[in-house]
Amino acid sequence: MNLITDQWIPVMRQNGPDTIAPWQIAEAENPVLEIRAPRPDFQGALYQFLIGLLQTCFAPEDEDEWLEYWEKLPNSDELNAAFEKVKEAFELFNPEGPAFMQDYSLPDGENKMIAALLIEAPGGKTIKDNLDHFIKRGQICGLCPSCTAIALFTLQINAPSGGAGHRVGLRGGGPLTTLIMSEKAEDALWKKLWVNVLTQEEIPVAKNFNSSVMPWLGETRLSAKKADITTPRDVHALQMYWGMPRRIRLERGESSGVCDLCGEQSEAIFKNFRTKKHGTNYDGPWVHPLTPYRFDKEKKNNPLSLKGQKGGLGYRHWLGLALQDDELGEKAATVVRVFNEERGHQIVANCAAAIWCFGYDMDNMKARCWYDTHFPIFALDQRQKENVIDWASELVKTAREVVKLLRGGIKSAWFRRPEDAKGDMSGIDYQFWEETEADFYRILDQLANLPGETRMAPSEIYETWLQVLKKIMGQIFETNCFESEPEDLDIKRIVLAKQTLWKQFFGNKAIKNLIAKSIHEEAA
Repeated sequence: MNLITDQWIPVMRQNGPDTIAPWQIAEAENPVLEIRAPRPDFQGALYQFLIGLLQTCFAPEDEDEWLEYWEKLPNSDELNAAFEKVKEAFELFNPEGPAFMQDYSLPDGENKMIAALLIEAPGGKTIKDNLDHFIKRGQICGLCPSCTAIALFTLQINAPSGGAGHRVGLRGGGPLTTLIMSEKAEDALWKKLWVNVLTQEEIPVAKNFNSSVMPWLGETRLSAKKADITTPRDVHALQMYWGMPRRIRLERGESSGVCDLCGEQSEAIFKNFRTKKHGTNYDGPWVHPLTPYRFDKEKKNNPLSLKGQKGGLGYRHWLGLALQDDELGEKAATVVRVFNEERGHQIVANCAAAIWCFGYDMDNMKARCWYDTHFPIFALDQRQKENVIDWASELVKTAREVVKLLRGGIKSAWFRRPEDAKGDMSGIDYQFWEETEADFYRILDQLANLPGETRMAPSEIYETWLQVLKKIMGQIFETNCFESEPEDLDIKRIVLAKQTLWKQFFGNKAIKNLIAKSIHEEAA
């Protein structure tokens, strides 16, 4: 199967489901509206695959050309011709030459079942120790070419730690991806992809499509030694879309059968692959255009991609994902920045937009959870942007203070010696962030609509947020401390913990600042 010329991508057209080749995303008649992948991580991967193709083969020269293709679809033949230039690199199985996302020459290696391409699949030690209690072995024995291609790509771009010598992805293991998304159901897939494609001014085009862009087109940059690293200086910038840290080679597929993942009948089923250690070891100041990063304020360390984390994604992450969180040193992905600075003002009036954020929460080699959520994004001028960063930072900072106080207060109510108590208190945090989220976004929408020349946020904004924090903190404390069985309650300890909590709340510096701003007279 060739991933450029064959029809293998499952989509939803205006008139129903279909399977298309990549160039068909621009067809005007019966347009493609959405990808319909069999798994959520495959959905995100297929978006990145198509964005990567467009960025590599069809990047606009400048914002003017970008806007032309935003307003009018390119001709399908034009897009087909652009993708045809790289079709030799997109053979899924090619024993005599380059094969998509696979080691150029891998004559031997450890043989693995095809299910090991899936990030959540139990590892070899887990199976050996019979610890695959929740994600069982043997459920996926064969994959069709389409699912094999997506699984291979998904693993390479998200590759977590795989044990000694098995390298992580270019963005680190399990990175977050943030894409700008049209929220209009009737918008074609083309717009959802194109809004995330940068101009040649941001990422230069490649003069040649070789291993500097697509590493499987040449010998793998091996990394048996610690010093054997691949930095942004060593390859073309476009390799960020095609990073290949794992050495993998598919074994020939067997005769026809049913895919264990998508359930479709296929003429070929892949069941095994070979793998070997010491693939490309990406290191250095990589900044992938689709991922937010945390930057070292002293510029001593490389940027760190933001990852999925225990407790999920919520409004406490919004600044770093949508703008920048100066307190944590987090900055939005390049595509989000370009939207904020350029495209939002051009298209937002006709396009309700949001940030689609997704990724795995990884614990080394173990996938704990898949996160997938949408965040609001606003078309702001520079002064509005500065204001929203300042105001939203205040609100989030205060909420972080309150959740720490709440966690400590509940711990004091639960335990006679809270300082010695062990255990996971993250459930308290989750309750707080979840129950304050809707109010935060309502306030955020008000702040984003204030004129840029506004010197101070209205006092009622701070008063509203203060009341939200007080209410939710009190409710969560009551729920967690007074709803146990009567014989388990130490009423005296709980009452004392509650009194201490409120004393700490009103004595907190961030809360005092919030109270002061909630009663000020808004400057003229």
